[in-house]
Amino acid sequence: MASVIEQIQAKHMKKAVVDVKSGDTVRVHQKIREGGKERIQIFEGLAIRSSRKNSLTSSFTVRRVASGIGVEKTFVIHSPNILKVEVVRRSKVRRNYLTYMRARTGKSARLSGVDFDKEAVNAIHDEAAEAAEAEIHEKQVEAYDPAAAKAEKQAEAAEAAAATADEPKTEAEKLEEQPKEKAEAKGPAEPQNKQ
Repeated sequence: MASVIEQIQAKHMKKAVVDVKSGDTVRVHQKIREGGKERIQIFEGLAIRSSRKNSLTSSFTVRRVASGIGVEKTFVIHSPNILKVEVVRRSKVRRNYLTYMRARTGKSARLSGVDFDKEAVNAIHDEAAEAAEAEIHEKQVEAYDPAAAKAEKQAEAAEAAAATADEPKTEAEKLEEQPKEKAEAKGPAEPQNKQ
């Protein structure tokens, strides 16, 4: 029975993943779908927990402080939505679950760094994930065409102006326009106290 489960899990596991440990400062590239669009969001923070190594459900929890509020996200390493994980910094810790970091801010939240070979740790390449990341980037570049965006905004403004021009004006709008017309007809106001 166990061998059947292992075979099924082996199909969905990535061939090589970065070894994320507790105390690492990591940068996670995550694919996010919003409606019909896809984008890549980078979440950088301290890995406060890693669990179930060498398993399909292997995960790690990343914590960061954003606008004074602690935010924690748990990522499944073998998820197809996780495109890349980079280890930015490695720290010396003696636990797997760093719950005490939640109560610390400022200087007390600093961990002592450890020298490590950054290039060797981050040298894991997943061709499928890199191809997906490049495809999303190309779509974003194609979608962002400044001239096309400007023309689209002008078309929307013209539609809005046409829609408001067709509607009859209310009494309040008519009253608002009257003082403007009178002020424009008179010209600039002259100072009253000339001395």
